[in-house]
Amino acid sequence: MGQYTRRKFLSAGAAGATAIGFAPLLAACRESVGEVAAPYAVFKGGLVLSTWDFGMKSNEEAWRVLQAGGAALDMAEKGVNLCEADLSALSVGLGGLPDREGKTTLDACIMGPDGKAGSVMFLENIRHPASVARRVMEKTPHVQLVGEGAYQFAISEGFTHDDYKNPEAEKAYRQWLTESKYEPVINIENHDTIGLLAMDTRGDIAGACTTSGLAYKMRGRVGDSPIIGAGLYIDNEVGGATSTGLGEAVIRTCGSFLVVEMMRRGATPAEACEEAVRRVMKKHDNWREFQVGFLAVNKAGDTGAFALQEGFSYALHKEGKGELVRSNWLKN
Repeated sequence: MGQYTRRKFLSAGAAGATAIGFAPLLAACRESVGEVAAPYAVFKGGLVLSTWDFGMKSNEEAWRVLQAGGAALDMAEKGVNLCEADLSALSVGLGGLPDREGKTTLDACIMGPDGKAGSVMFLENIRHPASVARRVMEKTPHVQLVGEGAYQFAISEGFTHDDYKNPEAEKAYRQWLTESKYEPVINIENHDTIGLLAMDTRGDIAGACTTSGLAYKMRGRVGDSPIIGAGLYIDNEVGGATSTGLGEAVIRTCGSFLVVEMMRRGATPAEACEEAVRRVMKKHDNWREFQVGFLAVNKAGDTGAFALQEGFSYALHKEGKGELVRSNWLKN
């Protein structure tokens, strides 16, 4: 695949500025930014990749959807639904660790190959927020619904109220109350998300991201997971990306959008994820104290990941075989 690198871009700009003047050069730069770096064969074998070890089972579910003739959007939704339905999970779904008021609130988004997206934030007592996000995308003129409004919409769409409380999460919350200290722990289930990227046999890409958010967060806090361009971004001409870890750091860099745009310019998925992680590092003096990881796929079916710290793993299901892959991370 041809590469239009930053070095070539800058050298072309230096030479062209004198030769053709600033205005035409600016137009040329804008045109290059908006185009895919080089055409390549679109992968049509189908694949699924998702964050963390629990992504293995979600990938298998998404693969079953593909084998039954499902499209990428169905794969993404049903894949993360499996994780949302696991009421023992401490970082996704109704079993997740609560906020500092003892309430579990859920965030999710979904995005399809047509560029449409849906999102719910600060949603309580609904088991499948990713499916509610899809209904927002398909049934409303909006992209995001929040809190009570998101709950009311879910009920109107036939979702049922569920007041499940995870005994393990409640026990952890009572222990936390003794000091009420917020301190994220790297690679521990107090801020981890499942982000899933799916590619169907037409070569179309979709994604979903769902979480119960930071444990013991301030009431009303929302992280990157339900924010299009931060926790998830799909451009069906280029590829898709998703993130996990400390959401505030991802939001500040528009991380998943950045990864896709880097791939648009010719970077491989792994290179694009690494660049996004380095942007996070540059913006945070305390970057050694938290984890952020990015995961990406391009239209050729190439996949890659990169993390701020050691310990990020992701699940890949391709050509009928699933595997757990340890991501590279920032070592300097």
